[in-house]
Amino acid sequence: MGCAGSRDKGDETEKKIRKPKQWRHSEPITRAQLIQMRDEFWDTAPHYGGRKEIWDALRAAAEADLTLAQAIVESAGVIVQNPDLTVSYDERGAKYELPKYVLSEPANLIRDS
Repeated sequence: MGCAGSRDKGDETEKKIRKPKQWRHSEPITRAQLIQMRDEFWDTAPHYGGRKEIWDALRAAAEADLTLAQAIVESAGVIVQNPDLTVSYDERGAKYELPKYVLSEPANLIRDS
């Protein structure tokens, strides 16, 4: 019986990562604009606090498929608050907030013809 109790506790602390729900940007944007927004976010994010290695791990996770993303955040010791990675913490309690645009594409992304 003791095994089942400890297994349940693990399920509750480790959230399965998933992509954010479908979302729309305030106005339609191109892939180039989306990439520029992402680059600007990742360049400035570490200046707002937290540890660079955690920001690096979050970027790698955001740009990876879900299985790899899960492994990256677990190995970096990231505590996932929201399964879509929009809010997480490091073991020191520093908060990391990611905008949806670094995690997935908007529904109104302009596809290059």
